[in-house]
Parts: sequence; structure tokens; C-alpha cells
Amino acid sequence: MARYVFITGGVVSSLGKGLASAALGALLQARGFTVRLRKLDPYLNVDPGTMSPFEHGEVFVTDDGAETDLDLGHYERFTGVPARKTDSVSSGRIYSNVLEKERRGDYLGKTIQVVPHVTNEIKDFLAVGDDEVDFMLCEIGGTVGDIEGLPFFEAIRQFIHERPRGQCILMHLTLLPYLAASGELKTKPTQHSVKELQSIGLAPDVLVCRSEHPIPEKERAKIALFCNVRPDAVIPAYDLKTIYEAPLAYHREGLDQAVLDAFGITPAPRPNLTRWEDVMDRLTHAEGQVRVAIVGKYTQLEDAYKSIAEALTHGGMANRVRVKAEWIDAELFETGDPTAVLEGFHAILVPGGFGERGTEGKIRAAQWARERKIPYLGICLGMQMAVIEAARNLAGIKNAGSEEFDHEAGAKRFEPVVYHLKEWVQGNYKVQRSVGDDKGGTMRLGAYDAALKADSLVAQVYGATAIEERHRHRYEVDIRYREQLEEKGLCFSGMSPDGRLPEIVEHKGHPWFIGVQFHPELKSKPFKPHPLFADFVRAAVEVSRLV
Repeated sequence: MARYVFITGGVVSSLGKGLASAALGALLQARGFTVRLRKLDPYLNVDPGTMSPFEHGEVFVTDDGAETDLDLGHYERFTGVPARKTDSVSSGRIYSNVLEKERRGDYLGKTIQVVPHVTNEIKDFLAVGDDEVDFMLCEIGGTVGDIEGLPFFEAIRQFIHERPRGQCILMHLTLLPYLAASGELKTKPTQHSVKELQSIGLAPDVLVCRSEHPIPEKERAKIALFCNVRPDAVIPAYDLKTIYEAPLAYHREGLDQAVLDAFGITPAPRPNLTRWEDVMDRLTHAEGQVRVAIVGKYTQLEDAYKSIAEALTHGGMANRVRVKAEWIDAELFETGDPTAVLEGFHAILVPGGFGERGTEGKIRAAQWARERKIPYLGICLGMQMAVIEAARNLAGIKNAGSEEFDHEAGAKRFEPVVYHLKEWVQGNYKVQRSVGDDKGGTMRLGAYDAALKADSLVAQVYGATAIEERHRHRYEVDIRYREQLEEKGLCFSGMSPDGRLPEIVEHKGHPWFIGVQFHPELKSKPFKPHPLFADFVRAAVEVSRLV
């Protein structure tokens, strides 16, 4: 039976609960324990799949096809444990499940209430996979006191009391603001946050205090006294130069020891932090720098491409160089020459996205990279834009485009070399979709196999001819144009096992030009960089040496 650590936040949002949870998971692994991390989100969306990236950042996709919060990306990158559908739940999902049961008559005519029906549903979610790991780390989104989060806090209160004593602890993140005028840290917001927790029947065992300034011992003692925790369980959390310093930084401050002490695990196994020491060594001892242009449409919010940014960092670590990723709005050159903007970059990356806005700029970026022999990595929509560019400028299909853009405009304007995916094989089942389906959860989602051409660049990069990668899209490159495009040098080097769906394209004769329909960034980790990103950065390094 797993031990549970519930991670909550107070005072303000965006304190770094997800990062603290991921770092704690990594530290527990370093001590020889197995872990699984979960996220409970209070919002009423069933999942973040239909949310704008400006609202919620990127959508992280699991192998089994769940669209989840970006914090699950942190969990995977720090622990290497693949997330599952059962590791992410929202209020919307909980209420949806309860209402489905009510419609079926599962509650035998009872009046449906938050307590016990909603809270029981949350507790059932928490208990999934209880016997699989040593520690279950459960992060609750938002801050204590948010009205949306109350059912989750109540469910946790019940869950803790229903479990054997000592099986659950609570870790609470707060902010210690610094007042420059008086030159002191203020502990009162933390005290009020803990008081709010206590008012709903919860008490923290470990306090993690974010601060921009060192926390004096007397302030830590004061916090411990008024918040009813042990002094050594008040853990400072300072700003870091890189998120990958978090495991080592939290270990120095005693977070993992405080958690094990709260569970009464003594003597605690000694940690092996070699993995994280190597990660930091590669980050802090880079032997050069490359500039990569990310040409996208959500560039105002970097969290919209969080996994891509991290995967580029990992690719840099694999090559012992620093990757300077620069965000370029594709609309800057939708109608003009991109040279003034893209000149000086060592590689171009065009990420995924939805809708027509900015796509002409992405097509021009793909053309510029092809003609200048600059390394190009197109992901999802970025691959489709590369295919459209080749269709227009190499194969002579002047009005080549995507069915997505015609659907959006409500008029037929393009010859669709990219079309709406109507059916595909998932496991032993055929999945069918239509344009009029609901948007949420109806894409080709999760891990699918791909077969690679043995003599292709991408097979060389992977060192294999059979791979499995995660997808999130509802439009595909039309296989009917394959022969016409391959005659002009665009090789379809990766296909679905049944040969119907293009997975990877690459330009023959180009040093490094690859487009993939899937999202390789979702599987990259600092201690195991994804091979596509590692080789993409290697190719960028080669360009930088020629400049």
C-alpha cells in the first residue's frame, strides 16, 4: 500500500508546486523508492484539451491518450515514470463521472451531493494504483481557499482519516514576501494560509517557503511555532538558474529528509544523486552555444511550448552546448521574405498548433530552411507546413493547403494535401471521426507505432526502424500525394504500420530536414534526451562551426 504525499499551495498561485512535486519524486527515487505523481485540477473543463494555450499553457499527452496539465510533463521529465490517464483529473471529469452514474441509476435514487458522492469519486481516483508504488505524490491545483478546490480538500481530509495512521502527509507551499522598505521577510501570509488549511481540517507536516531572500533561522523558528510544524520541516525554496537544479537544491535544504521523517522512515536510505549531478554538470559546463528559432503562433506565452523548450535544452545537454531558443511570431513574415528575421539562426523549429493564423509564415520558414540548407524540425503542424511548402514550390501544386483552413473559413480555397483524419486503427479497433464531432478528446491521441525506412536519416537518428511516439492531431498528410512529392525529393521516411498514415518526411539532399506528425518533445528527459532533439542540436552545432 502506497504512502501518500498531498501537495497544496497557498498565498498566491504559480509558486512551483509542480516543480516541487517533481523534484521530491526524483529525490525519493534517488533513495531507492518507487513513485507516481498525480495532478488534481479544480477547473470545470473535463481536461485542458479544448483550452487555449494562452489560458493554460501546453497540453501534455500521455501514452494512453489523455490530454493533461503541463505539470505532468514536469513529473515525467524528473522521474522518467510515464504518466497515465489515471494521473490527471479535473473537477469537470469528476462531476461528469458522477452525473453519468446518476443517469444510469447507480445511486439508487439518492439525492446527489458534493459529500459524499463527489468526494467519494475523488477518493476512488486517488486510490487507483495504490499497490503499485512506494509513494503516491498528489498535487492539488490552485490555492487553499479557492471555492473550486473545496471538494478536493474535503476528499483529502476524509482520505487521510480513512487510511492507517502515518500513511499520509501534507506538504504545503507558501510565499514569504520581502518588503524592501522595512528590509524584512513577512511570515504572516504563510501563517494565514496554514490557518486556512486548518479551518478545513488539514494540517501541514512539511512547509516549503518560496523566497527571493535567505530565510533567517529565527524566521524559520517563528514559522514552525505558529504553523505547528517541526523547525527542520520548514524548507526554504529559493529562485534557481534552471529548474533542473531543483532536486539538488531541495536536497540541500532537507526536503526529502523532512518527508521521510514525517513518515517515520528511519534510518532513511542514502540518496544516489549522480544522475542530477551529471545533469547540472552538462548544463553549467557548456562548450558552446547555438541559436534556434521557434517559429510559432503562441510565442507570447512560452508555456505554450514548454516541452519543446525543455527538449531543446536536453538536446543541448547531449551535445554539451547551450541552446538559445528564440520565439519568433510566424505572422511577422506571412507576406514577405523571412531572411531579415531568420538570418543568423543555426536551426529552425516549427511546432504544432491549430488554425490558419500564422501558417503562411510557417510555410515560408520551411522554405527558407530548405533553400538555405539550415536544419529544420517540423512537429505536427510544422510537418504539414513543410509538406504544403514542397507541394507548392517543388511539385507545382500552387494552391496546396490544408482542409483545416477551409473548414475554418467555411469555403473551399485550397487543394487539400492535408486532410481531416476520418478513421485510423488504435490497437485492435478502428476509430472513426467526422468534422462535426465534439472537439474535446476526439483527436488521434496517445502512443502509436511507426515503421521507418532503413536507409533514411530518421532511422539513423533513432538507431531503429520501429518506433512508438505520442500524437495529438486531427489532420493528416494525404497519402495520395506521396508519389508526386517523392519525385521532387520529399521522402516519406516513416509510416504507420498499415502504410496508410505518413508519420515522418525528410528532404533528400538536405543536411537535416525532418518533419514528424507526432510530438517527440513529450518523451524527452534531461537524463535521456530524445534522439531527434539531440541530433537536431548536433546539426545546429555543425552549422554554427561553419559560420
